[in-house]
Amino acid sequence: MKNIEAVFLDRDGTIGGGTTIHYPGEFELFPYTALAINRLKEDRIPLFSFTNQPGISKGLATIEDFQQELTGFGFDEVYICPHNPQEGCTCRKPDIGMLSKAQKTHNLTLENCVVIGDRWTDMLAASTAGCLKILVRTGAGEMSLRDHCDELNNIHIDYIASDLKDAISWLYSQYSLTGRA
Repeated sequence: MKNIEAVFLDRDGTIGGGTTIHYPGEFELFPYTALAINRLKEDRIPLFSFTNQPGISKGLATIEDFQQELTGFGFDEVYICPHNPQEGCTCRKPDIGMLSKAQKTHNLTLENCVVIGDRWTDMLAASTAGCLKILVRTGAGEMSLRDHCDELNNIHIDYIASDLKDAISWLYSQYSLTGRA
């Protein structure tokens, strides 16, 4: 059984909110999210947020606002792409810049990491990086499955979960989650 080194969670639509961005101060976690995060933290599984937040480049919020919020939710580290899609950065999902940065910072083997998200861009980033892929049906999950079949066609999604709680339960049923020494 594969030992999971870290879990990457998307923000909007995966841990709370909906299909659109809710800025810090307006963002609410789903009722089960805190329990799911705490379960991973109790087992010492490194937990990282990775999120595209183009509103930062528009001046609608700051990186610090998001970092403070997400750290407060229990994330060990927060990876944020503040760029608009037109800026051509390498950190914006579906590119793997945020995953690569975490890999270098935490000495991870990405093939032993999990990405949980609600968009095809989360799944493509995970696939490119070689991570385990779990798509949740919350947020834009249903829309991703319905409207982005072409993008998802060549990606083997490891599990399609009803929500984050289901995703974490499935993960525990399939893999060794013992944390890192």
